[in-house]
Amino acid sequence: MKKYTKEHQWIELAADGTAKVGITKFAAEELGEVTFVELPSVEKTVHGGEQLCVVESVKAASDVFMPVTGNIAEVNSALDADPAPVNDDPEGAGWICVVKDVNAGDLAALMDADAYAAFCK
Repeated sequence: MKKYTKEHQWIELAADGTAKVGITKFAAEELGEVTFVELPSVEKTVHGGEQLCVVESVKAASDVFMPVTGNIAEVNSALDADPAPVNDDPEGAGWICVVKDVNAGDLAALMDADAYAAFCK
């Protein structure tokens, strides 16, 4: 199940209760070429709506906000060496982190794919 925020982040819940988080294709296109991703700290608890990390592009630096409350279980350390996947495949290989202990109630407030597509028009 993939959900989206008005700030253009996505979260995809896995069967084991963890969830991947990243920026949407729309956000990646708006940012332009991403040159650096400041990854969050593993084991840090981040609340929904709080700053998760910063993504820098040739245009600007942008905050990425946490879609839900949870604990950072893993980060996509491959982005340290090459942030290109954030542009090339932002909703796949360009994921930023994996979250555990997701607050399921927070997911209900997020948009599904159809609602997000309508929001972006």
